[in-house]
Amino acid sequence: MNIISVTGIALTALGVVGLIYGGITYTSSQDVVDMGSVHLQVDQEKRIPLSPIAGAAAVAIGVVMIFVGRNRSTRRGAG
Repeated sequence: MNIISVTGIALTALGVVGLIYGGITYTSSQDVVDMGSVHLQVDQEKRIPLSPIAGAAAVAIGVVMIFVGRNRSTRRGAG
């Protein structure tokens, strides 16, 4: 496998994950009160949305890269 095929597989996988989950969600802790021995923290869930168009484009580009990489390696082996 060459680098184009591996990159295509990774891009396709990331695109599928993006389409399934619709974005990335993470939790962030923030100090609200910090007086002496009293510490209050608030956990906030934040989301980075991912457009379905971007996910579909990543899948399409990844598939094209897999086929281009496969064709290049086939030509090298035949010559």
